[in-house]
Amino acid sequence: MNTTLTFQDAANVTASLLTVFAVDLAAGKDSEPHPILLTTSDEVATAAQNLLASGEFKAGLCECLLLHAPAGLKAARLLIVGLGKAKKLTIHEIRKGAGAAVRFAKPRGIRDVALIFPEDHALSDEHLDSLPCDLTARALVEGGELAEPDWDTYKSERKDLSVWALHIVAREAERKTADDIRQGFQEGLVLAAAQNFARGLVNEPGNILTPTVLAQRAQWMCGEAGLACEVYSTAKLEELGMGAFAAVAQGSSQPPALIVITYTPPGGAAPGAPVLGLVGKGITFDTGGISIKPADNMEKMKYDMAGAAAMIGAMRAIASLKPRVKVISVVCSAENMPDGKACKPGDVVKTMSGKTIEIINTDAEGRLVLADGLHYAKTLGCTHLIDAATLTGACVVALGYLNAGAFSNHDEIWSQFLGGLRHSGEGFWRLPCTDDYKDNIKSMIADMVNSGSRAAGAINAAMLLKEFAGDTPWLHLDIAGCAWNEEVKPWLPKGPTGVAVRSIVEWVRSY
Repeated sequence: MNTTLTFQDAANVTASLLTVFAVDLAAGKDSEPHPILLTTSDEVATAAQNLLASGEFKAGLCECLLLHAPAGLKAARLLIVGLGKAKKLTIHEIRKGAGAAVRFAKPRGIRDVALIFPEDHALSDEHLDSLPCDLTARALVEGGELAEPDWDTYKSERKDLSVWALHIVAREAERKTADDIRQGFQEGLVLAAAQNFARGLVNEPGNILTPTVLAQRAQWMCGEAGLACEVYSTAKLEELGMGAFAAVAQGSSQPPALIVITYTPPGGAAPGAPVLGLVGKGITFDTGGISIKPADNMEKMKYDMAGAAAMIGAMRAIASLKPRVKVISVVCSAENMPDGKACKPGDVVKTMSGKTIEIINTDAEGRLVLADGLHYAKTLGCTHLIDAATLTGACVVALGYLNAGAFSNHDEIWSQFLGGLRHSGEGFWRLPCTDDYKDNIKSMIADMVNSGSRAAGAINAAMLLKEFAGDTPWLHLDIAGCAWNEEVKPWLPKGPTGVAVRSIVEWVRSY
């Protein structure tokens, strides 16, 4: 999709579909809806006034109302998209509204969509202050770009319902405002492309995206983005003593891949800046190993490398945004298969750090590869760590599909991550991993078990990872419930979400 930014009168836009956003000004839930358009264009307001006066449109979030041949406008159609209550309006509703406009256009064969930059002096200063123009521009681009892909990659007869062009239309503004809009627009393009790249990786079936192919695609991306990339396999794992990672990989005929991506800021890092480590779980297919999973829904286990995809996607964005901080990503990729050589429940493995783990459940393999990945990142000089993984079904039970789990050994690192969520719009909820949970992972024969009791399952997994983070400030993201969109949403198709890419980039930029 070709996405552009123009500064012009919305009435003169010639797109097939011109989109204007609206909010409900009604004060309370019992008040009659009072929709208003977020535009200063008199022509657009006049074209829509009869529809708004009819009471048919309530301005609910992602509610759409279409007007053909709007009077006084050059666009063929005018689409009004609701953003919900005015008092609750944030950039996240704008992101969803932009996505809803693109998703509305696709099945109707509409190829070019224009979005009017939302603004209206009828809103209070409090509302306007919550919508900085750079973040608003970024949200429009992200929402539109993320809504466009459909994940029917391998259908022999694919319907071409692509939106070819997306236009962000802002009115002529003073120079500072225009510059801020341009900056947000460019950042939106970078972040959306990175997230869509991650989504494309997650969508690939396990027979195509093996660990080796994941490494090749990471190398290709790094070549395009100007990042350093090194790829290792079985011999390197043996050399480093990564017994936990190797144990997961040994049941598959596909060799593992240890992928190391390095971003070095041009001109060097800012004074006193840390070295940030991004560690991703890259299990390209997870059968559960000897502790095999039920057959129902096992096909979705191709998404068990979504944490790795998030890190690779984040590195792509980091290369473009060029923060003044060094970033190293470590991706641990393997297949988890049941084979005569596969690790077994009761096996004890020695990790790179020297600590030993008793394998209770071979389906708790993600924490095994991350244990070695986190320690390796520290040996590469990382002073702050973040990992992402589709780690536990227990986290889905706890938080459902709206929030991913977050765990940390350091309040400051969590606070910095939390601060970025107001920009990224992604939902994370912090769960405890305090030392009083440590008994849950005690082993009689080794230093720890890889799977504790059923109770506090997501916390038990985090507690094991905490052992390998040690004293290094660390944040763990359990994205199992949010990495795959189970249902079609008005602003997003069913399938991979690329969750955590934007939030990880915001965290990196906070340094």
